[in-house]
Amino acid sequence: MLTLKPNCECCDVDLPPDSRDARTCSFECTFCKSCAETRFGNTCPNCGGELLRRPIRPTTHLARFPASTERFVKAHAECADL
Repeated sequence: MLTLKPNCECCDVDLPPDSRDARTCSFECTFCKSCAETRFGNTCPNCGGELLRRPIRPTTHLARFPASTERFVKAHAECADL
């Protein structure tokens, strides 16, 4: 099951479970649409995998299977100007 991380790993913008702007790779590295497209060319800077739109978990399932609240930010050279 996807972790649904709450923020962009680069710019730290909030990415709630229903965000259509969340992008993730197969290892669940998570970025916002803007960082994924403009900074990384839709390629994960951690693993080289493709960054795709993260699926939205239906609200009916969030109570039983909540999104993560643990924020994660990683220093990437492309994010240095933030």
